[in-house]
Amino acid sequence: MHRRPLLGMLEHYTTHYPGEVETVQRIERLVHTSADCFKRTCRPGHITGSAWVLSHDRRHCLLVHHRKLNRWLQPGGHADGQADIAEVALREVREESGLQDLELVGSEEHLMPLDIDVHCIPARTDTSGHVVEDAHEHHDIRFLVVAAAGQKLILSDESHDLRWFTHDEVLEATDEESVLRMLRKAGPLGGEPV
Repeated sequence: MHRRPLLGMLEHYTTHYPGEVETVQRIERLVHTSADCFKRTCRPGHITGSAWVLSHDRRHCLLVHHRKLNRWLQPGGHADGQADIAEVALREVREESGLQDLELVGSEEHLMPLDIDVHCIPARTDTSGHVVEDAHEHHDIRFLVVAAAGQKLILSDESHDLRWFTHDEVLEATDEESVLRMLRKAGPLGGEPV
């Protein structure tokens, strides 16, 4: 079953973060009941992949100012049918930042997400008020990634801005709990605990 690797990751994640079992179970229900869970057409939601990207020295993290949602978030996006969700996260980082030399943190045998989250994406309408995309859920699987030094950031058309943030700058830029949760779990180094 193409969903088995993700289910294994979620099981492993639960042993490390037992306080997040409700969110894990919600994602597991989607994966078990929807063979098309990796496709953006799956409703009530679908699996997405994203990454908390740290600089080579782990002193900065990368955030993008998302064009559609108008807030600072980690790079990420739709699986578009790809079941290897870690590869989805890496692809999205490359597309949204221009960074190419990236390393997933964790062993290949026991690759575990840094974080998981289920959140609602609001409906989008065109200029005449017609619904272009209905409201739905993203069941986001988030990985810790370290970028090699000396790479240039390239802004994609999906974002207003992207840049490296220190720990304290993240606190100034957002109060988004899921972003602050990743900050608490992985850094960057420096600053006061959140």
